[in-house]
Amino acid sequence: MGKKLYPSNVLKQAVQTRVAWQRIGEDVTFGSLKLEGLAAVIEGMYQMQHNVAKLEKQLIEMRHRRDDLFLSAWDQVKRVRAGVRGIYGDDSTEYELTGCTPRSKRKRARRVRVVEVEEMTREAE
Repeated sequence: MGKKLYPSNVLKQAVQTRVAWQRIGEDVTFGSLKLEGLAAVIEGMYQMQHNVAKLEKQLIEMRHRRDDLFLSAWDQVKRVRAGVRGIYGDDSTEYELTGCTPRSKRKRARRVRVVEVEEMTREAE
C-alpha cells in the first residue's frame, strides 16, 4: 500500500472537531457541511473499525486452522515417506515417487579445504 491520504489520528481529530462544533453552535454550517453529517461520518468510522477488528479476528482463527492442517499434512507426508523408505529402501523408485531423492542420485558432499588466514594474506599481497 502507498502512503495514507489522512493522518493516523483522524478519528480523534474528528471527535474533537465535533465537540468544538457543538460548543460553537450546532446550527452553524460551513458551506454544505453540517454537524449531523460529521456525526454520521464518525459513527461510520466506529462501525468500520469494529468490522475490521472482527474480520482480523476471523483471519487469525483461519490462519491457525490452516497451520494445523498444514502440520497434520506434513506429519502424514513424513510418516508415509519413512514407511516407504523402511519397506522399499531409500534407493527405490517407490521412494522417489514420494518426492524424495534416491540415495544413488544424491550428490556427494564436497569437502572444501580450509585456507589458513596467513595463506590468504600472502596471496593478497
